[in-house]
Amino acid sequence: MNLYTYQLYTSTTQHPEQWNRLAVDTVFLSSAYLEVLEKSAPTNMTCHFIGLFDGETLIGIALSQFLDLNQLESFGERDQCVKTYIRNFVFRNFASHVLFVGNNMLTGQHAFAFSKDCETAMALETLSEATNELKTIFKSKGKKVHIVTYKDFIPEEVNLFKKVGFDDFYEFNSQPNMVFSVRSNWNTEQDYIDALTKKYRDQYKRARKKALGIEKRKMLLDDIIAHEAAIYELYFHVAKNAPFNTFFLAKNHFSTFKRIFDHDFLFYGYFLNDKMIGFNTMIKNGKSLDTYFLGYDDSIQREKMLYLNMLYDMIAYAIKKGYEEVIFSRTALEIKSSVGAKPIKTVGLIKHESGILNRYMSTIFPYLEPEMVWQERNPFQ
Repeated sequence: MNLYTYQLYTSTTQHPEQWNRLAVDTVFLSSAYLEVLEKSAPTNMTCHFIGLFDGETLIGIALSQFLDLNQLESFGERDQCVKTYIRNFVFRNFASHVLFVGNNMLTGQHAFAFSKDCETAMALETLSEATNELKTIFKSKGKKVHIVTYKDFIPEEVNLFKKVGFDDFYEFNSQPNMVFSVRSNWNTEQDYIDALTKKYRDQYKRARKKALGIEKRKMLLDDIIAHEAAIYELYFHVAKNAPFNTFFLAKNHFSTFKRIFDHDFLFYGYFLNDKMIGFNTMIKNGKSLDTYFLGYDDSIQREKMLYLNMLYDMIAYAIKKGYEEVIFSRTALEIKSSVGAKPIKTVGLIKHESGILNRYMSTIFPYLEPEMVWQERNPFQ
């Protein structure tokens, strides 16, 4: 018998007082971050915040995101091939309504956090019940959920799901999370440079030389608001030219993030001749520094090696401020590998609500998540 209960929330103002006590290991389940989603989520995304209770005691918190892919004009415009057209057809017709337990805007296990006293199996069963109610809620609004997915876990964590009735979910491997580990004996950026092999030290020098003339500015809230149009244009250019996309950020997303997080959300603009040509963002998350969205002018990016310079800048910041790791997330795997990030395997669970289609999920899934072929680099001596 399931002794836990759950409560669905649509606003952080409804959160019980104990909420943030369970969000200590990740800022991405905190009320502050969830408020960012509440006020500036992508237009095709609906978020629910889930509280799990043992009697009156909050013993678990979770995030769900419902995505309506029919609202997107494009899933990504970079790759135009037969497989891409098939993927788009599959999404439009069989997988346009996706319910995530987790955060589709990030890489990593930001789906839930349970208290130490919690019975994990029972909590997962309760979370499944909450997911079933969410499906009913969306169906009542004329949006039947096609796919339910839980993301992103390390392989050992998935075994917990298998013990409590998730056998009909297909287990899949996502693109890896690229994580850069800061060595304990690095105190300055020069220590990092000295640890590189000659080939990658030369790459560093070449990139830095190319970037001469570019001014990097730490931007405050007023700066972000003043440049909001340019920022969104730079972001949107990168996003729409990605190989695959399921959402586009709201135009006020970065200013909302800065307003709520203040100094824990870092925004750096890159300027050439006083014109903004790029930006990157980072989030302070305990001993980790999480990289977030970025944008750039593609023509200048190539000439100035701007993206590579941004990676070096983020590494330098992490070393200077004493972080243990930089979470570079997925995408651009090879170039992140070339600066020293290592791939961490992530696993998810996915289920189609159609029993027939779910039976063939192993065949369908490769169209839903395009495989990336890349070569891992080792830049260190």
